[in-house]
Amino acid sequence: MPRIELHTVVRAPIEVVFDLSRSVDLHQLSQSHHGERAVDGRTSGLIGLGESVTWEAVHLGVRQRLTSRIEAMERPRHFRDSMVRGAFRRFDHDHHFEALKPLETRMTDVFDYTAPWGLLGRLADVLFLEGYMRNLLGERNRMIREVAESGRYRELLDGV
Repeated sequence: MPRIELHTVVRAPIEVVFDLSRSVDLHQLSQSHHGERAVDGRTSGLIGLGESVTWEAVHLGVRQRLTSRIEAMERPRHFRDSMVRGAFRRFDHDHHFEALKPLETRMTDVFDYTAPWGLLGRLADVLFLEGYMRNLLGERNRMIREVAESGRYRELLDGV
């Protein structure tokens, strides 16, 4: 079972980073080059505890749908989204937030998953899947940092 852990420091308050991390709209922006869009459940705004979202996107040349649900939330320190339906056998994605200074937050992603297809899935993991997932998470985190640090977060979070 692969486990990806990423650490990203963002020069913004913990509450802003937490909310951007659960913004459906920001996620769609960060993955727009994959055509990723929310098609069911929470399709815009901030996803909350017990809510789900179904994403449709093209990854690895295949159009896919994946539904995840927010299983745990302790604002502004942690939330977990878990796959309900999709291409993986399973995944849990924990998002942890730690205020380093009043205007600096460490965001830690822990993405723990099992690939589909048994032995073939484990081989795919070694060859490309783990790297692909690490890059996707990194793209999302770079977008969170860029939006938070530029002040553009107000466009996504005002009125939410």
